[in-house]
Amino acid sequence: MSMTSEFRDFIARGNVVDLAVGVIIGGAFGKIVTGLVDQIVMPPIGLITGGIDFSQLKIVLKAADAAAKKPEVAIAYGAFINTLIQFFIIAVVIFLIVKLVNNLRKKEAEAPAAPPAPTTTESLLMEIRDSLKTRG
Repeated sequence: MSMTSEFRDFIARGNVVDLAVGVIIGGAFGKIVTGLVDQIVMPPIGLITGGIDFSQLKIVLKAADAAAKKPEVAIAYGAFINTLIQFFIIAVVIFLIVKLVNNLRKKEAEAPAAPPAPTTTESLLMEIRDSLKTRG
């Protein structure tokens, strides 16, 4: 078996394709959540907290030196706060999706299954019963 045919068989497996689709959708979902947090959630939080832009919060360890062309050294804890909020939003959304899927599965499981078809013996007994009812 050649290397190309092995690779083709590997890629053609359902699990690999499903994983690739999941990764791509996950990346797109991450961009959506980032936009949601940065553009919708954080402005009202900043307004409530007195106009603080969390992404700009930092502790400067060493100021930038323009003459020596040295950049500022800082701990950007505001970006970390934004990341925590994004994580919380993702966790809530995933929780709601899983809850919805579980509810749908539960409804499917609760739906009464069709009664099993009678066996041959049961069918014959029902015919005998019915014929006795019509005679008597």
